[in-house]
Amino acid sequence: MEEAWLCQWSTIRSLVAILQWWGFNVTVIIMNKWIFQKLDFKFPLTVSCIHFICSAIGAYIAIKVLKVKPLISVDPEDRWRRIFPMSFVFCINIVLGNVSLRYIPVSFMQTIKSFTPATTVVLQWLVWRKYFDWRIWASLIPIVGGILLTSVTEMSFNMLGFCAALFGCLATSTKTILAESLLHGYKFDSINTVYYMAPFATMILAVPAMLLEGNGVLDWLHTHQFVCSSLIIIFSSGVMAFCLNFSIFYVIHSTTAVTFNVAGNLKVAVAVLVSWSIFRNPISMLNAVGCAITLLGCTFYGYVRHLLSQQPPGTPRTPRTPRSRMELLPLVNDKLDDKV
Repeated sequence: MEEAWLCQWSTIRSLVAILQWWGFNVTVIIMNKWIFQKLDFKFPLTVSCIHFICSAIGAYIAIKVLKVKPLISVDPEDRWRRIFPMSFVFCINIVLGNVSLRYIPVSFMQTIKSFTPATTVVLQWLVWRKYFDWRIWASLIPIVGGILLTSVTEMSFNMLGFCAALFGCLATSTKTILAESLLHGYKFDSINTVYYMAPFATMILAVPAMLLEGNGVLDWLHTHQFVCSSLIIIFSSGVMAFCLNFSIFYVIHSTTAVTFNVAGNLKVAVAVLVSWSIFRNPISMLNAVGCAITLLGCTFYGYVRHLLSQQPPGTPRTPRTPRSRMELLPLVNDKLDDKV
């Protein structure tokens, strides 16, 4: 009886964790698109900087005040030698994501971000000469094919937004690969990751944001009709960005690797449907088919990785690669290391 109750509670906990993760993720994406499109605040560097500031403050409160997670101690030398390079790539990843949202629909951007598994495998093979099972390569075929079909049939195609999203995939892959070497010896969860990287990312981005977008932001403040309510929405998106990191920490500790992978792909589908219902961007039938093929390919890729991870000792295994496309996943995590 007690075991059945515990099983039900575990299922409910996993479902709640996934739903709140979906909620925060879709909310952040929709709010950012709303800021760029409806509020006419076309400054992705500034929006990214606000997100970093809110995330840094939120992580400090969570660790130092609320003590949700213990602070992982990092040597001052390692902060500059290891954390700073990771923060630089982390910053580029977030900025490119916001730049892509500025120019292309959410549906197209989310589909391109699904290309991350392919870029990770190719980078590890080309640069690090790591071995991959043929099934891994086969699982990438529907991902690449689906993205090609989506790109060719996209009715709101913009080259700058497309390139930003594509290079964002490369930045995500680079961040994950570098984490294995630069953060070796540190077990960072998502909250500690943000605690250390968000201040560095703010420092890196603040000057470029002021130089490139400062005058535009000042003009917007003087000319926009509803400044106060718009600023509330903009800063609320930063708060939601931190809550997203917190939700990732919760969902990782409440689900299995397979559930996490499937939920991540379904989350993309939810984001696409919600964004389409709000912004009504035109989507052709072939475009929707391409998006569906890509998501199925990502699910198959995660399934193949899970099968290979279950092989008995002595069997050649593939190196670890990320199981999700989200820009703010923990870089090194005990469950990720155990399950993937």
